[in-house]
Amino acid sequence: MTETRLQNLINQGEGTQVEFKVASIGLNKDAFDSVCGFLNRSGGYLILGVNDDKTITGVQESQVQNILDNIVTSANNPERLNPPYYLSPEVVTIEGKKLIVVYVPESSQVHATRGKIFDRNQDGDFNISKNSDLVAQLYLSKQNSYSENQVFPFVQISDFKPSLFDKVRNLARSQQPTHPWLEMDNEELLRSAGLFKRDMKTGNEGYTLAAVLLFGTDVCIQNVLPHHKTDAIQRVTNTDRYDDRDDVRTNIIESYERLMAFIAKHLPEKFTIINGQRVNLRDHLFREIIGNVLVHREYTNPFPAKLIIEANQVRTENWNKPHGSGAIDPANFSPFPKNPIIAKFFKEIGWVDELGSGVRNTYKLLKLYTPGAVPTFTEGDVFKIVIPIEEMNEDSSIKGSEEGSEETSGVMSRKIIQFMIENKHITIPELANELKVSERTVYRTISKLRKQNRLERIGPDKSGFWQVIDN
Repeated sequence: MTETRLQNLINQGEGTQVEFKVASIGLNKDAFDSVCGFLNRSGGYLILGVNDDKTITGVQESQVQNILDNIVTSANNPERLNPPYYLSPEVVTIEGKKLIVVYVPESSQVHATRGKIFDRNQDGDFNISKNSDLVAQLYLSKQNSYSENQVFPFVQISDFKPSLFDKVRNLARSQQPTHPWLEMDNEELLRSAGLFKRDMKTGNEGYTLAAVLLFGTDVCIQNVLPHHKTDAIQRVTNTDRYDDRDDVRTNIIESYERLMAFIAKHLPEKFTIINGQRVNLRDHLFREIIGNVLVHREYTNPFPAKLIIEANQVRTENWNKPHGSGAIDPANFSPFPKNPIIAKFFKEIGWVDELGSGVRNTYKLLKLYTPGAVPTFTEGDVFKIVIPIEEMNEDSSIKGSEEGSEETSGVMSRKIIQFMIENKHITIPELANELKVSERTVYRTISKLRKQNRLERIGPDKSGFWQVIDN
């Protein structure tokens, strides 16, 4: 979090989503009352080092690391917070004083601290443990609002892909070298991430829909959600059908990687310097878009999510539980978590940021990737995003990610034609491997050759062959 944003939160004062604690020499005993209240209500910020009257007192520097460790350890201790919920506190310096900021998202589960359930309102945190009506309403609200919590008692840990656990730990390590998941076995990791729960209506215990979507084998996912898929389409030359397509029907961890690869295959890289570091604008921009499609989607509906690359824009569509209608104004909107457990999981592995940041980041990055362009986010039963991009043409697209390469488009064309003369069944991936360039570059060069009537494709994509017209 930036110093400016934190100062704005402090100026705003305490409320439903902001709580101050002094915590100058240690974590307040009631700090987790607020954590629990935020998780159970609508999320919020716990800011340590600030008085109730907004005076910045700071946390003693010698105690900062102890408090950070205490927060992380307590959040993963079921005796302190049940079910556990991993938190990522950060240190921000204001006026030369250290503050600790803990962002707590809304959870799709009901949490208790020291055996007590807390809810939150404008007056702070209040214990509702002895009010059975309020507790029941809280459980029903969570159960009805978040389908990711649906329990599947017959799903076993053997239904999950073992390789994904190692991948997740490596990604978590890159975000935090001492991440608690590194010391947990697979079952402990799933429970720590909130992917195992008890259904309060039926009493059934088991892994949740979120667990299946994140770690499930393809067979498990198809048994649980037969309609599950994300359709990635490139439609630039063949606008009646498509130029390229990837029908993605796997877990959402590998779905994310495949969709990012599809973007990399068809859109050019652009680089800039942000905070002194060289940044790939394409990857950072579409990380936000793809993260949104996968994290904030209503998976129980059979409507397939779509990622469509067109000549001058990229569009996404996914089924949604709307909390409003129409275009989203980035300066005046309240983000609402659609799948808090999945969103938190993606945040832990560095694939999304805190709730609401995706819209802001998209506006900022798109201005650099496509100057003058403005994205649109439309809330409805189908959530839609439109990202304008520079018009694709042969000259710009053939350069692609190989901009600055020694190969000119003319040399590339002659090499491709020569390979096709020698092997008329050669594939685009094989050509890319031979030429040491991306498949996107090969595809664009072939499209140019076909428009020039120097090359023709005979037969279907899979069983056809190339016919060179001009040798």
